[in-house]
Amino acid sequence: MKILLAPSEAKREGGSGRFDPCRLLFPELCPLRRELLERYRALLRQGDPEELHTLFGLKRDQEIARYSDHDPLDAPVLPAVERYTGVAFEHLDYPSLPEGARSFIRKNVVIFSNLFGPVLAGDPLPDYRLKQGAPLGEIRTERRYREAASPLLERWLEGEEILDLRAGYYDKFYKPSLPTTTLKFLKGGKVVSHWAKAYRGLVLRHLALSGAESLETFLALEIPGLTLEEIQRKKHRTELIFRIGE
Repeated sequence: MKILLAPSEAKREGGSGRFDPCRLLFPELCPLRRELLERYRALLRQGDPEELHTLFGLKRDQEIARYSDHDPLDAPVLPAVERYTGVAFEHLDYPSLPEGARSFIRKNVVIFSNLFGPVLAGDPLPDYRLKQGAPLGEIRTERRYREAASPLLERWLEGEEILDLRAGYYDKFYKPSLPTTTLKFLKGGKVVSHWAKAYRGLVLRHLALSGAESLETFLALEIPGLTLEEIQRKKHRTELIFRIGE
């Protein structure tokens, strides 16, 4: 089973070594990654305050300086799953997992970086910031990666059960044509968004702890605070609807 996950804009600082965009999942994407990275670096060097505000989605000068003075090619790296620190990653709590569960995450989870495209959770990433949906000048990264990475992902995922834990926005990077399972979370009868991030992280944590190799195994798990309410099937997509406990 392979699991698709969205990134977070918030990142952890630090790491070791240096970044090489050719060491990520799908080396075939290295020329595209280098092209987009060079465009990103050019925007950093130009230092236009309005451009950087749009690029990072930040307002405070101190926060903007953290990234504008930071060349990813000279930066130390961390595994992607450790670099991201958003809500889903907080609830995954990767550092507290036993090694077997961490290995499961590193090998089976694909994270869709706004700058680097699809990467394995264990791939080394630098500290960087690119706001969801922000272009690199005239370049829309989601369009470029959708065109270049979709055929690679389809071949890589063929024969696998796919659990898509991403927010809907990331269909712009890759929308599977293969059979895929997604999740929806309800609280008080209403679909939730912020809490959905938390529960995606919690679901992933329990998947990793169980070493689940199939959706059947996933469905047999008891995840605190979640009750499976309904299963909806439409063409090649299956949606699992969970109720969040009061």
